[in-house]
Amino acid sequence: MSGHNKWAKVKHVKAKQDAIRGRVFTRIIKEITIAARNGGGDEAANPRLRKAIQDAKAANMPANNIERAVKKGTGELEGVSYDEATYEGYAPGGAALIVDVVTDNKNRTVADIRHIFSKHGGNMAASGAVSWMFEKKGIFTITTEGKSEDELLEIALECGAEDLKYDPESSDILSAPADFDAVKAALEKKGLKIEKAEIGMYPKNTIKIEAKDAAQLLRFMDAIEEHDDVQHVYSNFDIDDEVLNQLQ
Repeated sequence: MSGHNKWAKVKHVKAKQDAIRGRVFTRIIKEITIAARNGGGDEAANPRLRKAIQDAKAANMPANNIERAVKKGTGELEGVSYDEATYEGYAPGGAALIVDVVTDNKNRTVADIRHIFSKHGGNMAASGAVSWMFEKKGIFTITTEGKSEDELLEIALECGAEDLKYDPESSDILSAPADFDAVKAALEKKGLKIEKAEIGMYPKNTIKIEAKDAAQLLRFMDAIEEHDDVQHVYSNFDIDDEVLNQLQ
C-alpha cells in the first residue's frame, strides 16, 4: 500500500469527527480564500476554487461561511492576508515528507514546523530535497469492495485515469491533475465509492518503516497534522497493517 494511502487510512481510523470539525473548517476556509485570491471568485472558471467549495459542502460547511471566504479572497470583504509555503524533510525511520501550509506569519510557522521535526526525531531539508520523490496527481481513494486488481484497473483506464495502486480494502486511482474533474465524474458514474478525492503529491515509491520506528513516526505525523497552519501532509512511508493494528 502506498505511503499516501497508508497515512489516509491511519487518519481515518484515528479521526474523531466532532473534535476535528473546527480544524477542517479552518483549513477549507483558508483554501477557498487562497483559491479565490489567485484565480478569481467564479468557481466555473477556477478549478481550485471549485474543488475547495466541493470539500466545504461535503464537510457541511454553512453556505454563508463559503461565501464570506470567497469574498475575502477576492477582496470584496476585508480579511487576513495568507501566504502559501511548502516545507520538506525526513520523518523518523527515513520517510520523506512534504508539508503544505497556509499562514499569516511565515516566520512563526517555519519555526513551529522546525520545532516539530526536531522534537519528534525528524529533520527538515532544503527545498527540492524530497519533492522529486513525489508526483502531482489527481488522487481518488476508493473502497475496493471485493473487485480484483485487473477489474479495477480496467475501470480506471476507461474513466481516463493513468494508474491504479491496488489494495484489497482501499485502492488509489491516479489521474493527471488536469483530468481531475472528468475522471471523478466518470468514476462516480461507474458507481465506485470514493472515500477521498484530491489533487496532491503522490509518492513514486514507498519506504518500509520498521516496527521500532512506527510509533514515533505516527506521533510525528499527528503533531504535524495538528498544527493550525498545515493544510496537507504527504509522505512515502509504508507500515505493515499488523504493526498499525498494534499501535491503534
